[in-house]
Order: sequence, then structure tokens, then C-alpha cells
Amino acid sequence: MESWIALLKQPWPWYVTGPLIGLVVPILFIAANKRFGLSSNLTHICAVIAPRRPNFLTRERSAIAYWNLTIVLGLILGGFIAVSFLSHPEQVVGISERTRADLGALGITDFMGLVPREIFSFESLATGRGLIMVLGGGFLVGFGARYAGGCTSGHGITGLSDIQVPSLVAVLGFFAGGFISTFLILPLVL
Repeated sequence: MESWIALLKQPWPWYVTGPLIGLVVPILFIAANKRFGLSSNLTHICAVIAPRRPNFLTRERSAIAYWNLTIVLGLILGGFIAVSFLSHPEQVVGISERTRADLGALGITDFMGLVPREIFSFESLATGRGLIMVLGGGFLVGFGARYAGGCTSGHGITGLSDIQVPSLVAVLGFFAGGFISTFLILPLVL
């Protein structure tokens, strides 16, 4: 049993995790006739909490997929388990030396733990750049997912596996936005 726990605490290689993520789509579709995507869950949650608010939410309330809310709870629980039991605070973040140098030039030098603390901590959230990154980034991600008709997981995993051209366009847009953010916007914010 201890060897399994030790194995779970190690980073899994891409050739294991990639196929596991890829298997989620056909398993959900074959076993339960469900499609994988997470961006609509916020709409479902808002429809449950405030069912009489704008027509947009009322319209969605009749089609609430409660199984999607289970996925959201599973993501929250999985994140808690990963941080509480599977992470090593003394372990160095596994990124390349070139990435470390680039981030060091932006003022990010602490690579201990699961993520760099200069970006992802409650202390950094209280700063101007932390608020810009969390609130501004959260708004842009939410707006983009709604505008694109789905999130990166929905388009990138489900849409591409269904060979949907709109999903290909959305994924190309996600990558273009990521490059623009990384090379143009992030250096300004950090």
C-alpha cells in the first residue's frame, strides 16, 4: 500500500496522463451519453442559486446537468487532496532552466513547492499585480469561454476528438491568446 501512495506522490509522465485524460471523453460518452466540458458549470451553479434572475439563467435552469456539478466538486476535492496529501513543499517545481531564467528576469525566483509563490499565494493576491492576474485573468477566461462557446477542456478534449472545426478554431485562438499573454501582457504585469 505504501508503494502505491509513494507512486501517486510522484509526477506522472505525459505518456500516462495524456491517454488517461483522452479516455475520459469516450468513457463519458459511451457509459453515460455525456459530453465533457466545464465552462457551462458556472451557469448551472448560478441557475441553481438564483433561479429567478435574468432570462439567461432561467432558460438554463431547465437544462441543468447536475452531473456536471459533481465534476466540479470532484475537481475541488481533487485539488484539496493534491495540495494536502500529494504535494511536497520542499520539492522544486519541475520546469526547464531556460524557463527559470525567463521567470527570474520577471522577478519570480521561488520555485519551491507546487507553484511559484510570488504568483500563487494569498500574500501575492493582496498586491496590485495579484488582483490583476486573478480578477482580470478570471474575468478574461470566463468571458473567453462564454464567447468561444466552451472552455479549453471542452473544445480541446471533446471538440477536437469529435473533429469539430469550431473547436479547432477555438483551440487555435486559445493558443494565440496564451502566446500573446505570455510574451506581451505578462511581462507588463509582472
